[in-house]
Amino acid sequence: MRLFVAIAAAVLAYLAFGPVIVSALWLIVPAVLFVGLMILHLRIDKRRQFAGRAVRYYEQGLKRLSDEWAGSGNFGDAFADPTHPYAGDLDLFGRGSLFELISTARTYEGEATLASWLKYPATREEARLRQGAVRELMPNVDQRETLMLLGEEIRSEVQAKPLADWAAAPPTPYFPGAPIVAFLFAVTAVAAFGGYWAGRWGSSVFLIAFFAGQLFAVAFFQKTRFILSNLHARAHDLTLLSSLLAEVEKATFTSEKLKSIQASIQFNGKPASARIAQLDRLLSLHENGSNQYVFPIALVLLWHTQLAMAVETWRAENGPHIAKWLAALGEFEALSSFACYAFENPHSIEPELIAEPIVTAVGLGHPLLPERSCVTNDVSLGGAIKLLVVSGSNMSGKSTLLRSIGLNIVLAWAGARVRAASLSTGPVALGASLRTVDSLQKGRSRFYAEITRLRQIADLAKGERPLLFLLDELLSGTNSHDRRIGAQSIVEGLLKRGAIGLVTTHDLALAEIGKTLGAIAVNVHFEDHLENGEIRFDYKMRPGVVERSNALELMRAVGLLED
Repeated sequence: MRLFVAIAAAVLAYLAFGPVIVSALWLIVPAVLFVGLMILHLRIDKRRQFAGRAVRYYEQGLKRLSDEWAGSGNFGDAFADPTHPYAGDLDLFGRGSLFELISTARTYEGEATLASWLKYPATREEARLRQGAVRELMPNVDQRETLMLLGEEIRSEVQAKPLADWAAAPPTPYFPGAPIVAFLFAVTAVAAFGGYWAGRWGSSVFLIAFFAGQLFAVAFFQKTRFILSNLHARAHDLTLLSSLLAEVEKATFTSEKLKSIQASIQFNGKPASARIAQLDRLLSLHENGSNQYVFPIALVLLWHTQLAMAVETWRAENGPHIAKWLAALGEFEALSSFACYAFENPHSIEPELIAEPIVTAVGLGHPLLPERSCVTNDVSLGGAIKLLVVSGSNMSGKSTLLRSIGLNIVLAWAGARVRAASLSTGPVALGASLRTVDSLQKGRSRFYAEITRLRQIADLAKGERPLLFLLDELLSGTNSHDRRIGAQSIVEGLLKRGAIGLVTTHDLALAEIGKTLGAIAVNVHFEDHLENGEIRFDYKMRPGVVERSNALELMRAVGLLED
């Protein structure tokens, strides 16, 4: 349509300026039509982009529902920490991680908040508040979708760190009363020009008033340029964020957590989006003042000087609150991620958070495994039973059990739902040693890496929260004699500090630890069996010590051993 209008305009221009068949005024019609079509086209293009983001959002959701999500989302690698006591062992970050499965956050603040909640357990009161918020957000599909789609644009355009630095920087100093002086210079120049226009004063009066104002502006030129040079990018970032803030502001919430988030983006009775709108108006005035037709008037009015002072006044009043607004958005996005996970996993349950340091679960499963093929187990730990010694052959499910417990505990104390028929857990500090590796660069063997992690876990046992330890194939990097003595000493030391936990092993000698500790320790095991020459696993935990190993069968299966 724009092309047709352009052709029509060209024809009219020829008829108007060539043979002069029509008046040149007719060119106004295609000009108006062309501008109108441009505006319409921009609106349609914006809607098309929004629809495209919606398609990608739902395609990602469908991948999660069909268990094809691994590798297609945000890995959260930026939040990985090799020194964390369980993040690497439990696959919190990386390809196919818990973060990739759960995160629907679109801003850096949302991703950082979600990562922090997964890495550091909340208090019981805070976790319960998050549960209530997730419960309320879960059925609000349209609201969560709108937030995610608005956030998609923010992810690509907003620079969070420069914005936070700009907001936190001290105001650029002017002398007290400088805005009033600038205003008076502008009023004086306008009055002098009015007197000159009316013929009451000569031009010299206006020129004196004008140049006096310019000298004032020049004195603050460097400060003005510095302030306005940052205005466009920062105001643009805040304008994009205001669309998200407005969505949160206009909603009606009943849960305490969501109401507190809503209250944190209010300041002196005015919502954050309205305050950002004030800065956006200042940005518009700045852009208009740079127009070649407005520029002479801007000079007389000290337009840019007054704008710079107004921006600093705005920043002095609102800058200290921007970090709080960003944090509120981050919390809301993290809660929305948990709500989306709960909505897409209707069989997940809200865990019971209690005061006693126990873990009691029925039908506990690994959250990262497909639900249709995930084998669940019952776990009871704490109270009279402090330790489960898990024996079993290779690939029988020992490590998966530890990760199932660890990941569901992480979810529970982050405020999310868990994969279980029921789960009761008290506040625990989680420590895991499941994936220790050597480091050539640091000159560390696997064994040294493992005992370093065990030292870290032992230190956690001295903290306020009782320790829940998950130790896989304890001290497998040393000889059997040292391993037996060292393992028992480590476990006994942890239990004496009030810790509870699980130790896995396929070394039957280590299974004796459960017997030497008496009633506080219980031996459990996983089994396998041969079926048509192949090893089969049912991944179900059973009481007692495993009675056979499958190492030789596995070596034969890959052709390493002869019959």
